[in-house]
Amino acid sequence: MSSWQGRAEQMYLLEFQHDRDVQIRAQVRTDRLQLLFRQSFFSVFGSLLAALMLSWLCWDRAAHGLIIGWLALLGGSTSLRLIMLTTYFRCAEAGRTPKRWETTYWLTLVLSAGIWGGGAVALMQPGDLLTQTLVLLFAVGMSVSAVACYSAYRSMTLVAIALVLLPCSTWLLFQPEATQVGMALASLVFASFVASATRKLSLAMEKAFRLTREMEHAHRIATHAAQTDELTGLKNRRAFFHHAERAYDHCWRNRLPLCALMLDIDHFKQINDRYGHQAGDQVLRQIGAVICDSVREADVCGRLGGEEFALLLTDTSPDVAHAIAEKLRRDIAAIACDHHGGITASLGVASLSDADRDVHALLGHADRALFKAKAEGRNQTAVAWGRPA
Repeated sequence: MSSWQGRAEQMYLLEFQHDRDVQIRAQVRTDRLQLLFRQSFFSVFGSLLAALMLSWLCWDRAAHGLIIGWLALLGGSTSLRLIMLTTYFRCAEAGRTPKRWETTYWLTLVLSAGIWGGGAVALMQPGDLLTQTLVLLFAVGMSVSAVACYSAYRSMTLVAIALVLLPCSTWLLFQPEATQVGMALASLVFASFVASATRKLSLAMEKAFRLTREMEHAHRIATHAAQTDELTGLKNRRAFFHHAERAYDHCWRNRLPLCALMLDIDHFKQINDRYGHQAGDQVLRQIGAVICDSVREADVCGRLGGEEFALLLTDTSPDVAHAIAEKLRRDIAAIACDHHGGITASLGVASLSDADRDVHALLGHADRALFKAKAEGRNQTAVAWGRPA
């Protein structure tokens, strides 16, 4: 291999690796968003339930208007979050993208956590240590739930904790009694430990998401490689028959027309003998490209071995199949090459009939038509004897 070819291959591998990393990062980001939304129902209802319980405990110790107003604001923010969640899960899978939903989620989270933290500090009653303890206890509990609910996003976890816990802790920190200051310091120490733990949890989850996606990517590559002919990019023999049998069953059950094409490169051995196997490989690549450009997504095409190719055209009439075969033959003859006489191919066409009980029988008829084309001079298309044309 020349140094230029080596550099070109290295650049291709680097570009492939970069594209793969970009794709995996995008998938990981989407996985995190999906986990966030799946965990959000608990956080939405849990936040409102905690506020109701705290209001009930503080009902006789705080102004009723303050409690009712706080609950009304929380009810409004909860309704917005529920609308967001419902819209997310009802939209199509392609629409559940981080670009579309992360900002919306951030806005509803900041609004809900801000209302919760502001209402909690408003419930703090000077001189009422029991109420202060209850409020701080619920704020700490909300912080713990934030770790569980927003674990996929460390930044959301920290912001939720800050908005819910810090207002109460800050208020207590500036109170005159040592007990109040001690409670504030304890909550801040707890918050610092939680912040450290969320970093490790977030990194572990991202690593798990990435490993999962990398394994899926590697599996797809391995599966594709196991089913693909490396020279032409078409299906190999085993993969072709696997997909051909499925296409045959589908057309047979639904009474749809099905046609088979067999294609053989004319005098391919002479190309290898005169110009070398590299030239023969190049011819195979060129014909593989022509076939790929000629078939539809529902069709099945593959290299059966050597210079022999097969195509299965689903929901295709015999006349259309014959036209496709002729176009293939002309496109192959038009391939630019340095070989004396150029490249030509012979093709055989057969259509599905009631006598064909499996795909092998159908391909066998197309193969016999191919031999007819070769026997009559090559570079032509023949139709199976005694069958529809």
